[in-house]
Amino acid sequence: MSERLYLAVVGSIILTVLYFEVDIMIYILCAWLIIEGITNIRLTTLTLKLVPNNDPVGLTVFTSKPRFDFEALRATRIIIAIFLGGSFFLLNEYDIEVLWFFPWFMGFAILGAGVSGVCPIVLFTKWAGFK
Repeated sequence: MSERLYLAVVGSIILTVLYFEVDIMIYILCAWLIIEGITNIRLTTLTLKLVPNNDPVGLTVFTSKPRFDFEALRATRIIIAIFLGGSFFLLNEYDIEVLWFFPWFMGFAILGAGVSGVCPIVLFTKWAGFK
């Protein structure tokens, strides 16, 4: 499974769960992303070990000099989980109605990143100095 396909699946899951209002699934998805980001045991790398594939990662490459010894894809997963889970928590628990847009925007943005291969969060984390 490539990163593009993974992002498309995550974006689809977010939008589907938001549409059907299954709140617990958002928190489970955020926990999954944080676990993947912290442990570096990613679903995409595990599937590539099981089914060898010589295709490139599939995301737009941003060349910069890494300042941190931490992969940008790991940082991206943690950032997505924090912003998605945080905004969803504030929306549901504290009724901050202004934030209803943010989870939907993230779902469409992540789905679009999977379809197009250009993920602004990955580009930002690489620009910030992650590997």
